[in-house]
Amino acid sequence: MTRLTRRQFFPVSVVASAWLATRHDRRAWPAGLDRDHRAIGPFDCRADFSLAPHEPLLAELGRLPTDVSRALSVAPSAEPIELYLFRDRHSYRAFLNTQFPRVPYRRALYIKGSGPGKVMAYRHREMDIDVRHECTHAIMHAALDVVPLWLDEGIAEYYEVSAPDRPGNNPHLKWVRWTVPFKRILSLEALESRLELDDMGSREYRSAWAWVHFMLHGSQVAHRELANFFRDVQAGRDPGLLSERVRRAVPDADRQLAHHFRTWSA
Repeated sequence: MTRLTRRQFFPVSVVASAWLATRHDRRAWPAGLDRDHRAIGPFDCRADFSLAPHEPLLAELGRLPTDVSRALSVAPSAEPIELYLFRDRHSYRAFLNTQFPRVPYRRALYIKGSGPGKVMAYRHREMDIDVRHECTHAIMHAALDVVPLWLDEGIAEYYEVSAPDRPGNNPHLKWVRWTVPFKRILSLEALESRLELDDMGSREYRSAWAWVHFMLHGSQVAHRELANFFRDVQAGRDPGLLSERVRRAVPDADRQLAHHFRTWSA
């Protein structure tokens, strides 16, 4: 199943009219959305249900900007991020139909317009995964003007699991280990050719996660290139292609990635 069935990031070009119509009109939000309101780091979180049972998730969100900043050398942004959580699919979908009728339905959404980014999700068995994934997008796009699609998704896939599970207990790990001998991991160049969300299927998401994991845990040199890539983006310099940077620094990166997953133990 493609991961696009449950969540998707929509840039301002898709939702500009809806965003501009609602960003200054709090009356447009459901009356019950202030049932619980928390400020956690950059997140202004509002829910139409009690957040008390979800304190562990909220604590994780408070640490997430620092985790991302330290791992990727991305200086955090002071821009707030609005997080809206709904008690069930019905209330979530009713809100989207009213406020963002042009946006295709997804199980969770991150929408970025001219103001703060919005993350929206509803309560269900995998809500924590959805929220961590979309909030990672929000953190990255608050701090960076440009994030390549595949890298954006690979990073969000890495941070969508709880912090203790990131290195060695992501569901992607089993597939990646099984497929490494068959050379089914897409190359950096192939991932960079995926320019639209419709181009991203299960293999793309898993391959993107694999390269992010390799750059964070498998090669200090590749990790340095990833960090330098983001530093250039934040400084307003043309970062070029990450694939070219990694190939220059790690000419046998594909072989090293395969070895990394054959031997990896968290």
